[in-house]
Amino acid sequence: MAPKSWLYTLFSTLSVALAQTSASTSQTAASSSTSFPPTTAYTLQTDYDVIVVGGGPAGLSALSSLGRMRRRTVMFDSGEYRNAPTREMHDVIGNDGTPPAQFRALARQQISRYNSTRVIDTTIESIMPMNDAATNIPYFSAVDSSNVTYTARKVILGTGLVDVLPDVPGLGEAFGQGIWWCPWCDGYEHRDQPLGILGALPDVVGSVLETHTLYSDIIAFTNGTYTPTNEVALAARYPSWQQQLQAWNVRINNQSITSIERIQNGNDHRDNATDEQYDIFRVHFEDGSTVDRNAFITNYPTAQRSTLPAELRLAMADGKIDTTSQTGMRTNTTGVYAIGDCNNDGSTNVPHAMFSGKRAGVYVHVEMSREELNTAISKRDLQKQTERMVGDEMETLWKRVLDMYR
Repeated sequence: MAPKSWLYTLFSTLSVALAQTSASTSQTAASSSTSFPPTTAYTLQTDYDVIVVGGGPAGLSALSSLGRMRRRTVMFDSGEYRNAPTREMHDVIGNDGTPPAQFRALARQQISRYNSTRVIDTTIESIMPMNDAATNIPYFSAVDSSNVTYTARKVILGTGLVDVLPDVPGLGEAFGQGIWWCPWCDGYEHRDQPLGILGALPDVVGSVLETHTLYSDIIAFTNGTYTPTNEVALAARYPSWQQQLQAWNVRINNQSITSIERIQNGNDHRDNATDEQYDIFRVHFEDGSTVDRNAFITNYPTAQRSTLPAELRLAMADGKIDTTSQTGMRTNTTGVYAIGDCNNDGSTNVPHAMFSGKRAGVYVHVEMSREELNTAISKRDLQKQTERMVGDEMETLWKRVLDMYR
């Protein structure tokens, strides 16, 4: 009777185990309908699915895109924005004339409806690629200015640029308010007023091509850069540059600038009915002479605002993160994306920043979905393999039991 009792116990145990497994499977299936897909399909659990660095239009757009797909996403905002001094945004459909701070606040309010998103107002100081020892799955670890650590599967950089302005008194104080670099963003409000071009000689013709439909009184202040070397550089780009400037009556002033003085502020002198702002600036030169202008377009270099691209060893092109060698705003580092002004995909303005953030959000979501699918398939294959192994073991055990009664 002992063998029979043992056999009965064996089958009873197996029956209970199978029932428990079935119940557990049913509970898992029921609970998965209300939880986020990443937490049920991926073996490595991080604090977030995605870390977005940068709270401008690009970062906000990426956060919104991922939030709508219920991706656990955190956006870090250092409070630094390239267009922070700008009076209003323009050429942004539906938000023409909206101050940048107002735009960001409304965007945050709307995105907050997606409860898988979070915004933290702090600076990310470092990001390190990591690899989970148990699963061999890569992820990222970010540390903020308070030494708090966050982990995520993907990183989107919307860290922006800074304009490198020369040390001319008055220039930095007025930058963004009557002195600007984007005529689409700010030029229309100063149309038909005397315009100045600030920057090196090789960039003059490009500025004229962009602005000649808005202005007829244009002076290029080349600040000592009208040299034989720069003439050759300009001729290489525009062989008939002198004739072009003459055709549009553009004058060149090569005197050295000592300061730019604001005489009148367009914030206080404006016509909202006609969308006109009336700034007045006085350019002071070394010889004591002056010239007045109402607005300036600038041609100055830019630099990466953040050190994160260098720390992550991202490939660069002309000082910007290279995303043109990959699709979907990807960088050369797997899992890292770059959006907005910091990348090199060819445009720096609010609508384009929003587009790039949206594009990265789509690609990141789909890429993570593929990873989750591969993980699910691998788990299923492992389960089938285990079932086959268990089946073989049970078949052997069953034969041994039968042999006991022969």
